[in-house]
Amino acid sequence: MTGRRGALIILEGVDRAGKTTQCTKLVQALRARGRAAEMMRFPDRTTKIGQMISLYLEKKINLEDHTVHLLFSANRWELAPLIKKKLEQGVSLVVDRYAFSGVAFTSAKPGFGLEWCKNPDVGLPKPDLVLFLQLSPAEAARRGKFGDERYERTDFQKTVLQRFEQLMKDPSVNWQVIDAARSIDELHQEILRHSEAAIEQAANQPVAELWN
Repeated sequence: MTGRRGALIILEGVDRAGKTTQCTKLVQALRARGRAAEMMRFPDRTTKIGQMISLYLEKKINLEDHTVHLLFSANRWELAPLIKKKLEQGVSLVVDRYAFSGVAFTSAKPGFGLEWCKNPDVGLPKPDLVLFLQLSPAEAARRGKFGDERYERTDFQKTVLQRFEQLMKDPSVNWQVIDAARSIDELHQEILRHSEAAIEQAANQPVAELWN
């Protein structure tokens, strides 16, 4: 035990914005600076729930939309105890997608409101920092492998981006919008700067609950 808790740092954005690359680089940089850091990603496709989600995203099975949303939330909840444990041990977690993606993607479908989509995730560990990698859906579509998975359609991604913009109006969450159209290294340096500040600020604070 370090006596100083780790920070929960989330990277969000439309598909192909570079989140996974930046998560990996951030963890490596934090470790190089002597900080305990680990990467997580959602959905976590290694669990039973995650395996079902993976089949759905790869278009191998079809599921009803409410069911899909609740499965994504359940996938986060099954790892919530581990998240809290790691943070309390002083490990900073860098997470590729979180509840915000779940809300943005489901509420982009017809018939779903933001509040209904948020409810299943109320009480999850609250992030200390949410870095939104801002990239136009048109630019994202030009990047490699776009279209491989279910939601990688430009028209749908535009609606997802609008939902993210609504979520970013919430002052209770520490959002930082980052221009993801720049070089990987430029992007990394800004992400690292924001993350180091969040880690210092989180060190002596208890883990809060999201949207509570």
